[in-house]
Amino acid sequence: MKNLLAFTLAVILAIIAFASLGNIVGLAISLIIVYYSLKQFLKTRSTWQKIAWGIIGVIGLSGLLGNLPALAGIAAIYVLYVGYKNWKKEKVEKVDTEQDPFASFERQWKDLEKSRTKI
Repeated sequence: MKNLLAFTLAVILAIIAFASLGNIVGLAISLIIVYYSLKQFLKTRSTWQKIAWGIIGVIGLSGLLGNLPALAGIAAIYVLYVGYKNWKKEKVEKVDTEQDPFASFERQWKDLEKSRTKI
């Protein structure tokens, strides 16, 4: 039941991520435009160039605000990544403890060695 719920959640998050892929690209392009226009705005000395770069920055900022739904897609991708990472780690830990019959023996041997060095 737990696996079914996790799989369903993963499918829903993947749909959200794919649906907002266009917004994510638009957000990235708008961020690049705003960054570049701010950098050029601070670099120029001419008043007219500052006005032009300011207008370009405002246009980029409006594009950035229009693509804010991309944050839902970015959050969905992040949750999918963290879930996959934890699922993979949990699976590796299960395999190590279940298939290795000498795991407890090695742990006890290390405990014995530690107690010998203390004496």
